[in-house]
Amino acid sequence: MQILVRKLMQRISHKQATGCRAYCTKMVADIGQPTHASHPQLLKEGEMTPGITTEEYISRRNRLLDLLPENSLAIIAAAPVKMMTDVVPYTFRQDADYLYITGCQQPGGVAVLGHDCGLCMFMPEADSHDVIWQGQIAGVDAALEIFCAKKAYPMRELHKYLPDLIYGRSKLFHNRQTAIPTYMKLEYFQKFAKNGKVGDLSTFTHELRWIKSPAELKLMKESASIACQALLQTMFHSKTYPYEGMLSAKVEYECRMRGAQRMAFNPVVGGGPNASVIHYSRNDQKIKDGELVLMDVGCELHGYASDLTRTWPPCGRFSSAQEELYDLILETNKECLKLCKPGATISQIHNYSVEMLRKGFKEIGILKDEGNSLYNLLNPTSIGHNLGMDVHDSSMISYSQPLKPGAVITIEPGVYISSFLDVPERYRGIGIRIEDEVLITDTGHEVLTGSMPKEVKHIESLLNNFHPGMGMESHNNIRAASNR
Repeated sequence: MQILVRKLMQRISHKQATGCRAYCTKMVADIGQPTHASHPQLLKEGEMTPGITTEEYISRRNRLLDLLPENSLAIIAAAPVKMMTDVVPYTFRQDADYLYITGCQQPGGVAVLGHDCGLCMFMPEADSHDVIWQGQIAGVDAALEIFCAKKAYPMRELHKYLPDLIYGRSKLFHNRQTAIPTYMKLEYFQKFAKNGKVGDLSTFTHELRWIKSPAELKLMKESASIACQALLQTMFHSKTYPYEGMLSAKVEYECRMRGAQRMAFNPVVGGGPNASVIHYSRNDQKIKDGELVLMDVGCELHGYASDLTRTWPPCGRFSSAQEELYDLILETNKECLKLCKPGATISQIHNYSVEMLRKGFKEIGILKDEGNSLYNLLNPTSIGHNLGMDVHDSSMISYSQPLKPGAVITIEPGVYISSFLDVPERYRGIGIRIEDEVLITDTGHEVLTGSMPKEVKHIESLLNNFHPGMGMESHNNIRAASNR
């Protein structure tokens, strides 16, 4: 038995050294994430990650260097592994800045970027035990050959080489969200910090990520399309299975079956009064007959998020009070979409939405005074946000910054009437949000979630003409009819 174990460990050590799969008939390198060699169904030749070429990653690094002050240095740590229990990790999600610059989707590394040194990566090392339990990971060789770093070292040697890279710099920039003691405790780093010479790298990376490349936009359009298709199937499902938990499971299933790697956030599935809780996430209630359900969902496709919201009555009919409020939110959504163009700002669009909603709420009779207190209870949210690798992407970009072609934002007016608010009783407990993704173009905008119905007549027709057992082809025919 001991001889068998020893032979097994020798084989594992050999496979770790060669980085090849024991179960593959061809010698295909396994670096712990998809490559063109290991996953040709996902990556084309020349791509570092699905949809994004090596050339584009190198361009990102050069553009970041153009933004960094002369003789400064950027330090970017990978996201840490977070634990659910002492031995069970949460599903890993890479930090967007680290992924954007390096292309590495794995934890445990630190990247350094400077005008004179280029990209230097410090990579984790896996021992035989790690390989048995968790599989191969990207190491020094992968950093040089796959991620195209100029230099690469094992993480254990960071204390040896990073001080030399820091020495003589005018300023350091790092990602504060993922900063780790491994480099922050170094004497040279602490000296820079004490002298106020350590800045937030997000100031630069968010500016780069704000405007998407054609390759990024293709992924974002695909992500939006997946989310729309998934939510449409979930809308059909809701009439037969009016349970928040089931609808949450359904939309995630549909997203993953269409190629999404994960949900961009925990789906919001608020039935009845739960829809008035903006980021409701319990998803554990039955939706009563006659109530609305609000679903705010999004998925991630190869690092790019989608985000949309629709509200509908699973029973198939809006009540008069529900439709009155819904029409106001829908009209606000449409009018705000018209404002989306280069030169406009999210702040301007938000202010316009506030004027529309204030006027509408007064006409309906749920807002009587001119003050902000009740209005802020009815709608405390911004009209939208930037969208990209993160759901609330490029947060360092001010909402007063004029929009440019290539930016993607959301437009999401809503009303959230808690059961305890002092409004006419027929409106209490109603929450409605209609959210679309919008790409700013040279001539105006493109709604990326336009395939998902939002007109009352279309929603009611879809729900009342759908029957369990209808095939996907019939679903698509109904969807096509709704868009006419």
